[in-house]
Amino acid sequence: MKIFILGFMGAGKSRLGSRIAGFMDLKFIDLDNEIEKDQGLTIGQIFHEKGEKGFRKIEKRVLHQCINSDQFVLACGGGTPCYEDNMEVMNNSGITILLDVPQEVLFSRLFNSKQKRPLIEDKSEEELRKYIDHKLAEREKYYNKAKIKIDPLNTSLELIKQILTN
Repeated sequence: MKIFILGFMGAGKSRLGSRIAGFMDLKFIDLDNEIEKDQGLTIGQIFHEKGEKGFRKIEKRVLHQCINSDQFVLACGGGTPCYEDNMEVMNNSGITILLDVPQEVLFSRLFNSKQKRPLIEDKSEEELRKYIDHKLAEREKYYNKAKIKIDPLNTSLELIKQILTN
């Protein structure tokens, strides 16, 4: 089984992906961590040195490398499904799960951790709210292609396992 966890930054993809992997006895892969290992740089350094376009090329290549692994749960970056044919590749390779988190929860999480995130680190409170609203609207058509959509704030691991194994 190959499971791809999707959602906006701050949705909890890595945290929940890791928990699902442990619960289902699967390998956990964090795509951002794999990109950092591949490049020997942090995500922030990659964005600053190569720009978003350069980052997305690296992301696609590393995603394809990860897909060649056996069974896993992979936490994607928030924008991963929105570039090139990444969403189609993930849907054709396994099960895609969208973590559908309310905007206010995303805002709270991101505002408190924005220094760790190169795309939002310099945004004011108002700019961050507008950014989240704009990006969610822009990414909706990609996110809606996920095979499964869950509210991670109200869904247990047991229910997720039942959904995945039925």
